Amino acid sequence: MKTRFRLLPLFALAAGAASGQEVSVYGSTLAQLWKSETPGFDKATYAPATQFLGIDALNLGTERLSLHLFGWGMADLADQSRYNGANGSKTQGDLSFGYLQYRFPTANAELKAGRFSVNQAVGIEQVDGLSARADLRGGFTVSAFAGQPVLYKNPLQTGHEKNDYAFQRNWIAGARIGLRVPKVGEFGLSYLQDGQNAAKDLPRPSETDYTRRQVGLDLRISPVAAFDLSGRTVFDVAKHPETPAGETKPSNIAEHDYQVSVRPTDLFALTGTVTERNYRAFYAGTNLHSLFNQHEKGKFSAYGAGLVFGTAAKLQVTADFRHTKREIYGEANRFGVDAKWAVAGTKIVAGAGIHQVSAPDAAASPDPESLRYGTSHSEARLWAMWETGKLSFSGDGIYYKFKDSTNPNLYGKDAMFELVVSAGYQATPEFKVAGDLAYGANAFAKSETRGLLRLEYRFGGPAAKGGKK
Repeated sequence: MKTRFRLLPLFALAAGAASGQEVSVYGSTLAQLWKSETPGFDKATYAPATQFLGIDALNLGTERLSLHLFGWGMADLADQSRYNGANGSKTQGDLSFGYLQYRFPTANAELKAGRFSVNQAVGIEQVDGLSARADLRGGFTVSAFAGQPVLYKNPLQTGHEKNDYAFQRNWIAGARIGLRVPKVGEFGLSYLQDGQNAAKDLPRPSETDYTRRQVGLDLRISPVAAFDLSGRTVFDVAKHPETPAGETKPSNIAEHDYQVSVRPTDLFALTGTVTERNYRAFYAGTNLHSLFNQHEKGKFSAYGAGLVFGTAAKLQVTADFRHTKREIYGEANRFGVDAKWAVAGTKIVAGAGIHQVSAPDAAASPDPESLRYGTSHSEARLWAMWETGKLSFSGDGIYYKFKDSTNPNLYGKDAMFELVVSAGYQATPEFKVAGDLAYGANAFAKSETRGLLRLEYRFGGPAAKGGKK
């Protein structure tokens, strides 16, 4: 996965001209190994190695200017492990973010330039450009950003579809104004425009319109510690083609997403969630376009509730229920109980859970003419963690039992499971090594064994003062 990024010379120039800066380097190295045996296919051995690396450089000529970089790269040391690796390449990488940040002395104001993620009421965006925010008088806040959206290579997009996607998403901009009310909460209004060249503007007009124009309203109300309500509503304000005769006009509400929590005592809490999304308007609940199929124009809705009793420091029991409905695939209910126990006088924490999923009539594919099969199943989980000195250990097991083994997506299986054991050693405050070993079976693999070695480290920065490196 490779993305375009053109601002690195700016970062190199700023870092080279600075003096007296504090530089902190942190990262994780992951080395994985697993074997897979899938009926009808050759046995395979996978050994991908992934490196995550971040750099924070503070005091670049002034204490208000800093540089932040984070990226990753991976290479397959054995068989190809990636879905989109058919082109023969066994390596990939990405600069997740890399930006200069300047903090102003007043109004909690800041300015960013480079690649960054912005989370406003409308959604999460990854942008190559500029962003700014500040607190104003009277409890108001304002933020804005503009630039080019980060475009990822999508193996499902080929030919004209790939070119259309890049042509339409030529720039992105958004803004939000918020109001903080003491002892009440915060309210916000936001706008987003992603792309300017519509599908009809293409040399060969396309049926798929990747551009977006959305208005969002968000809120968080928490007048007392025992009550918290947060959420947002997003409106689709883009101009769409006329709805053909005989078809229902899609809703202009792209999303409702709300959560509420009530905690009358320290031992008791009640939570609830309500979510509705119109995929045609909101792109399947995510604004990272490469992660979903934009041709789906159905709707999604869900609501749920949870009842929590006890405290995490001793014994905590949670009962939960969630109902989901996806217009193309069908409906499902999930309910059950989880328990978490912290053993007094030790650093042992254990838990168990059992859930039931009722989905008796789900489509096997998005095709409306697809046959429908049951995906109802039972789920059981057991886990434990233990720390002693610099050592840590954990174990986790999960088991699924399906009721309709004739579902073609299960490939004749009616049960799946996975067991994972982990161990870690904190050698120094800056360095930790850990390993995982997993074994299981699923619909695609008769048996699968995985191993993972993880190194985490941090050097430099404030923690390095006093002679440490």
